Amino acid sequence: MNLTERLKHQAHATGFDLAGTCPAVAPDGIHHFYRWLENGFAGDMGYIEQRRDAYAHPKGVLPEVRSLLVLGTYYATTDHAPSPPGFGRVSNYAWGEGDYHDLIHGRLKQLVKWLSSEVPSSRSRGVVDTAPLLERDFARLAGLGWVGKNTMLINRDAGSYFFLAAVLTDVELEYDDRFSVDHCGKCTACLDQCPTDAFPEPYVLDATKCISYLTIEHRTAIDESLRQGIGDWLFGCDVCQQVCPWNRKPQPTCEPTFHPLNNMNPIDLCELFELTDDAFRSRFRKTPLWRAKRTLILRNAAIVLGNQKFGPAKPVLRRALNDSEEIVCDACQWALDRIG
Repeated sequence: MNLTERLKHQAHATGFDLAGTCPAVAPDGIHHFYRWLENGFAGDMGYIEQRRDAYAHPKGVLPEVRSLLVLGTYYATTDHAPSPPGFGRVSNYAWGEGDYHDLIHGRLKQLVKWLSSEVPSSRSRGVVDTAPLLERDFARLAGLGWVGKNTMLINRDAGSYFFLAAVLTDVELEYDDRFSVDHCGKCTACLDQCPTDAFPEPYVLDATKCISYLTIEHRTAIDESLRQGIGDWLFGCDVCQQVCPWNRKPQPTCEPTFHPLNNMNPIDLCELFELTDDAFRSRFRKTPLWRAKRTLILRNAAIVLGNQKFGPAKPVLRRALNDSEEIVCDACQWALDRIG
């Protein structure tokens, strides 16, 4: 095997499920990305605008870069079960005992170390999620799939339940054929069934209306016009993936870290209000829910209880009116008004 083949083999041996290579070029979707920013669709995620210029080329991540190894890691386990009253749903990727960033970063370090041993003079960097890189554009260039109308990368065999990551390197690899076909066809299921109408048009997501953004990234009170659309989602949302025909039979993960814990989906909402700061930290510190911290999780929990009009939660919500965080108090009062 040549170096590229051995690198892909090593990626699979390290635990990655998908691997493809592409040259380090300006991403095809950069102007689409700039329009998305100019339309204000990034919402409170100001860090994206701050690094706007870095997205124009992978050199913004690694100045010497010549090639990218784009990687995918499956995370699907079981289907969503309906949430009984008093419980909230969590996005599929966050059901396990650990944060995927930690797991994938460890595997990327192993790959970079392996590549450095094969090409001692090389420089490489592994990234997942946080670098100024349009991962989906490069995944398409690397032949891993196409970007669907819900803006997710879709693989014909695996659907869209997988994390993307990449190794950027100054080594010139052999490149895969780009994925040039869009298999969404005339289907608009993801657009039609989004609870908050977060897609102003196909292939464009207005993050300021997206339930995942609202429950994780949005740091202030959620606009009342959007609260009912959140339904019973406590953290994240999977609707646009659940309804996608390409996810009828998603590839299940073999990674134990992603296997669901009994108390991670659905989550008892009233119980969350009874947790002390230390207890909350102990329960969620190493999970994706820690990104939202206690304040946002309680805000979201109150909104879900209000949407469910869950009467037994009234004593808990009344006590939470004295919470030190204004957005928690606001959400609790709204929920009490909804319950009546």
